[in-house]
Amino acid sequence: MVDVVDLLPGAAAVGGIVESTDAANLSGEEDCRIGCTCDRSTEADAIGKEVVKAPELPPNATEDDVLALAWEQLRTCYDPEIPINIVDLGLIYECTVSVQPDGQRAFNVRLTLTAPGCGMGDVLVQDIKQKLEIIPTVAVANVELVFDPPWNQSMMTEAARLQTGMF
Repeated sequence: MVDVVDLLPGAAAVGGIVESTDAANLSGEEDCRIGCTCDRSTEADAIGKEVVKAPELPPNATEDDVLALAWEQLRTCYDPEIPINIVDLGLIYECTVSVQPDGQRAFNVRLTLTAPGCGMGDVLVQDIKQKLEIIPTVAVANVELVFDPPWNQSMMTEAARLQTGMF
C-alpha cells in the first residue's frame, strides 16, 4: 500500500490508494506526487535516455579535478535542436574555475550559439548553471552568452561533424 503525500486537485484517496483523479491535472512530474513509488532515477532509462548520476569529487580534489568534472557535466548538455552535446558542437568557448575566499569554487563559462537568432540561449544557460552548480564545492556558475567570435562548423569536433554530415 502506498502513502499518499500530496494529492492534486480532483484526486481522492481511499485507504492510502489514489482512487480517482482529474487526468487534465497530471503531468509526468506530478504523477509521482500522488503516491507513485517509482524511483525517479529510472525515468531517463525508461524513455531511452542515459541515466546521469550526481557528480562526485575525490577528497582533496584539485582545481584540475573540478575542471575535468565540469567538462564531463557540460557534455551532458545538449542543444535542444541538435542531438549533439554543446562541447562537441563547439559552443563552449571557455570554462574556468576559481577558488573563492570561503573555499567554495566558482565557474566562469563563455558560451555561444550556432546562430545569433537562436531562441535556445536561455535554456542552455540554465542547463549549464544547473549541471555545474551541483558539483560538490561549487557555489556558483557564471554563464555568459557571447557571439564573438561567431560560431562556425569548424568549431565542431570531428565526431560531431560526422554525426551531422557536416564534413
